[in-house]
Amino acid sequence: MRYVAAYLLAVLGGKASPAAADVEKILSSVGIEADSEKLKKVISELNGKSVDELVAQGREKLSSMPVGGGVAVAAGAPAAAAPAAEEKKEEKEAKKEESESDDEDMGFGLFD
Repeated sequence: MRYVAAYLLAVLGGKASPAAADVEKILSSVGIEADSEKLKKVISELNGKSVDELVAQGREKLSSMPVGGGVAVAAGAPAAAAPAAEEKKEEKEAKKEESESDDEDMGFGLFD
């Protein structure tokens, strides 16, 4: 994913068809060493293709995917939800206290 992101950044920066050196320069600017095999694969797959067309094709594919979340609620559910909401508030407050000390690094870096 980082190789694709760097490739897209190079395109946004004005390179119509970024080379491996362009992508490596972007990755090294944030402290990432590029794997030449992965980089070659990304460049070979994207070379000669319009990024705008690829993004449009991706959006079409994502729009056809079902995304759950449609939940039917019974008429008596709001009355039962009030006590549950109070319990959730208490849990969230307890989690906030715990999470404040854990926010520093979480054991991984953004680009690892």
